[in-house]
Amino acid sequence: MDDSGDTRDIGGGDAPQAAVPKKAFWGLTVGSLGVVFGDIGTSPLYALRQSLATVGTPDDNEVIGIVSLLIWSLILVVTVKYVLIMMWADNRGEGGTLALMSLARNALEGRRRGLILVLGSVGAALFYGDAILTPAISVVSAVEGLEVVAPGVAPMVVPITAGILIALFAMQSRGSGRIAAVFGPIMLAWFAILTVIGFIHIFSAPQILRAFWPVEAVTFLTGHGLIGFLTLGSVFLAVTGAEALYADMGHFGRSPIRTAWLLIAFPALVINYLGQGAHAILRPQEIGTLFFSAVPGWAEIPMLLLATIATVIASQAVISGAFSLTWQAMRLGLLPHLRVLHTSSRMPNQIYIPSINWLMLVGALSLLFIFKGSDGLASAYGIAVSGTMVVTTLMAVFVFATVLRLGRVKALALFIPLLAVDFAFFSANLSKIDSGGYVPLAAAGIVMVLIWAWVRGTRLLSERLRSESVMLADLMASLDDRPIARVDGTAVFLTAIPELAPLALLHNLKHNRVLHRHNIIVTVRTAPGPRVDDSNRAIVASLGDDFSAVELSFGFMEQVDVVSGLNVARAKGLAFAVETSSFFVTRRSLRPVRDSGLLRWLDRLYIGMTELSEDSSDYFAIPAACAVEMGVKIDL
Repeated sequence: MDDSGDTRDIGGGDAPQAAVPKKAFWGLTVGSLGVVFGDIGTSPLYALRQSLATVGTPDDNEVIGIVSLLIWSLILVVTVKYVLIMMWADNRGEGGTLALMSLARNALEGRRRGLILVLGSVGAALFYGDAILTPAISVVSAVEGLEVVAPGVAPMVVPITAGILIALFAMQSRGSGRIAAVFGPIMLAWFAILTVIGFIHIFSAPQILRAFWPVEAVTFLTGHGLIGFLTLGSVFLAVTGAEALYADMGHFGRSPIRTAWLLIAFPALVINYLGQGAHAILRPQEIGTLFFSAVPGWAEIPMLLLATIATVIASQAVISGAFSLTWQAMRLGLLPHLRVLHTSSRMPNQIYIPSINWLMLVGALSLLFIFKGSDGLASAYGIAVSGTMVVTTLMAVFVFATVLRLGRVKALALFIPLLAVDFAFFSANLSKIDSGGYVPLAAAGIVMVLIWAWVRGTRLLSERLRSESVMLADLMASLDDRPIARVDGTAVFLTAIPELAPLALLHNLKHNRVLHRHNIIVTVRTAPGPRVDDSNRAIVASLGDDFSAVELSFGFMEQVDVVSGLNVARAKGLAFAVETSSFFVTRRSLRPVRDSGLLRWLDRLYIGMTELSEDSSDYFAIPAACAVEMGVKIDL
């Protein structure tokens, strides 16, 4: 752990997304089908089946009412909220919970900034709760198709699913670039087949088309009381993955994602749900295996294979999303700097975080063996996603009112109806707590405690350093009053608080009693935007003949590279050459000073998290041959 790195916002606002050539546009549109719509695209495997199961043996009107709920959920939550509204709230092209949090915090002050930090942290924590569930429920839902093709192999569903999950997580270290190249075309084929399956059945029970009329959904809810309300918890399974439309905006752009949804994914899902509903009306005895029972017999095995591939794609999207979210959280100061591996030299955003990968595998396998099938997993699924949607809507109110200058009244008028829908789904999903919903909430709770401990510990450490350190200006003045040995070359000192003398500088003077002829005090800032142009990368200030101060800014989606940042600063007058420079970083050894209680426990947790942090030289991309580490003990 070193005394560099900072998470204070230094600017903000959004920028219009650049137009892309027509050929590239359609390539991005098809590509988004694999990454963005993998989760929501595989919902037909279980969403309608689980929703119908809440009624028992539904009659025709109940089937139509539930299908109407599914369709209008896709319209209101996905199309209206995310595709038509939320995608305008981009943080310089990036979307997602933390990108929105950073954008909102940059426009607010005081307690409201703290509130947004809490909301963003809760949203991120809930995402992790969902992330361990999605691979398990997606893959097992597809593998359960074996029960239709060959009922005798039913006991092998869980072991086969476990094998697929292990293989999926094991391949992450190789990068997903090669596989991602075929994700889009495969999901395009998946959506095309969903459409065909739906059309096959719709006209065998044409009354299912009444589901387009929203009165059918309202009639079902009002006519079934508590059961109707609880059914919303299963209906919500149809829109899980909607957050991906917003979160992956930076990878594909606003227009390709909107086009893919409106022209391909949305029509395919609606037609398939209508077809499944028609099949349920004609053959209610097959509701337990509704999706695969609706597939023609000759196509069952190919469909089983395609469904398995599609669910692997859906799982891959969530895993990659977890890596991306963790990266953003680390850059925004919510989590320690974990070890990150870049798996592509051409795509800097393609990363692999080993600790997150293996924790997610353990979580997914644990859930698989605990719940033993999609029915049990569906009981736990949805509560984390619906909570994330509530958080996103609440933060969006601040962003639209302030950053997008819509005004408080108009922002509330726009989002209160959407918030009512989100709260309805979230409340319905709360009924799942006893039957498994506690699992994602527990996972989210653990993440929240970790974030709390890290943010609190970092703040306390900063306060301790401020109270015990020497002002840089005072140190420089004292150096003029006493002779000190000078050595050739440049010393670079990393610090989070540029007004204070870096600990490494103080220890170098104390123990080595030398000072380099040129000293650079470097502060690394995290911008609220995803990326920073080189023209805004560095701010250089001269502090005297011997000292210069440099502030380097990196977006929360960028790799911190101090050497490249200092090379950019050379164009602004900084005298720097890496071959003649030594980089001094402080390795802290923290010790808790409290005797007992919750605060001491949090201190120990924070200290433990610092020990998991990536080596400072690696995090700041400092060449090993140029790095000099100096240790210091600090009571926390």
